[in-house]
Amino acid sequence: MSGDAAPLLTARCLSKLFGGVVALDSLDLDVFGDDILGLIGPNGSGKTTFFNVVTGIYPASEGEIRFDGRDITNLSTQAIYRSGIARTFQRSRLSLPLSIFDNIMIGNHKRLNHGLWFNLVRRRAFQAELEENVATARELVRIFDAPLSERLLDPVGGIPMIDRRRVEICRSLISKPRLLLLDEPSAGMTGEETRLLMDDILEVKSRFRDLTIIIVEHEMGVIERITNRCVVLNFGQKIAEGTYREVAADRQVQEAYLGME
Repeated sequence: MSGDAAPLLTARCLSKLFGGVVALDSLDLDVFGDDILGLIGPNGSGKTTFFNVVTGIYPASEGEIRFDGRDITNLSTQAIYRSGIARTFQRSRLSLPLSIFDNIMIGNHKRLNHGLWFNLVRRRAFQAELEENVATARELVRIFDAPLSERLLDPVGGIPMIDRRRVEICRSLISKPRLLLLDEPSAGMTGEETRLLMDDILEVKSRFRDLTIIIVEHEMGVIERITNRCVVLNFGQKIAEGTYREVAADRQVQEAYLGME
């Protein structure tokens, strides 16, 4: 959606420098409320750096980020998370000895009651909250894979890569974010596993209509299939924007990303 609609996320003149290295260079970017936006570009083009600056892992060197009209530039990672932005990482950050349920609930800490009185004394309320959380986690996992939803107490270390990716996405979704950032979710998976996971992501988008997604991916078949709009970065700058077909036909994109002379 563009037109007269206000963007959900905006970046204006956003820059990030690491010493003399410019990772983001005066980037202007809009993300709208119904987007599955593909963020693409060659290695080192600034895609993951953009995610890291948006989520507060790195401070911006210059520029501004606004989310739902609010300036979130250089807020803490916790404050940005509480505002409604969640993400996954290219490298798995699951705790393999912990159960599927425990790994998912790590992503729900902003909604959990952490009070000592509640957890030790109000045992019935604690039990009710636990049962509600189990039901919520099971229903979320069921969107991805029904059999997996019946294995919430299994350790994550014993499930295949595609299911680990599903658990990571569920961990991000359990907090009910408005914006989900997916950093190369197909990394380490086969072509068939990638196809199935993209089916899952499209199903998630159909279930949670208020959810906006930005996906970083090197698999162009994924980008073509699931995104409605793409932004292409090179050396930290935006060099193209539009549908996948539009950006794939752009000469700058072909030279920078597709390796064409």
